[in-house]
Amino acid sequence: MPKLIAPSVLAADFANLQRDCEMLNRSDADWFHIDIMDGVFVPNISFGMPVLRDIIKHADKTIDTHLMIVDPDRYVKTFADLGCDILTVHYEACTHLHRTLQNIKAHGMKAGVALNPHTNVDLLKDVIQDIDLVCLMSVNPGFGGQSFIENTYSKVSELKELINKKGTGTLIEIDGGVTDKNAKQLVAAGADVLVAGSYVFKSSDQEKTVKELRELANS
Repeated sequence: MPKLIAPSVLAADFANLQRDCEMLNRSDADWFHIDIMDGVFVPNISFGMPVLRDIIKHADKTIDTHLMIVDPDRYVKTFADLGCDILTVHYEACTHLHRTLQNIKAHGMKAGVALNPHTNVDLLKDVIQDIDLVCLMSVNPGFGGQSFIENTYSKVSELKELINKKGTGTLIEIDGGVTDKNAKQLVAAGADVLVAGSYVFKSSDQEKTVKELRELANS
């Protein structure tokens, strides 16, 4: 399958969200990546349900929602009702991860698990068959515009080996510091989905940047 590009709306212009959503609709982007932060699990607050509802209203593509919050189980139904397609929770925030994954799927969404840079991929070996997507954080979560952590390449390879060993169709998503400088190497290591925030939205020609990144990832 083609490698996918998921621009992170966290880096968009919040005063012009409809404009930026329409840009992503026109672009070669595959997914909208939405970061929900609560100021507790991570030291930042992004946006809540009313803003997410409006983003989804203007989005014509897959809604890939990444929860950086404590106690995500409380909100699974809410995100399903809003229209999210993929709901990713952090391994570090889930006491009963298997139960959380089953809850997400029971509400009609694909289930994702995010791992912080320090969290070993082997911790997913007993639940990988229940995970549709693993989001590897290639920066410490909480803020956009951070530098890419080089150890991510080997982590992607380890995760790909686990997925192949278990024979699952789990996708590998990379979130943080993705640019044209590391896209090909990430794909070569086994990545399927590249999240790009500042790299896309801070560029002078956003649609062209998305197009070129997607072409690079699939070349």
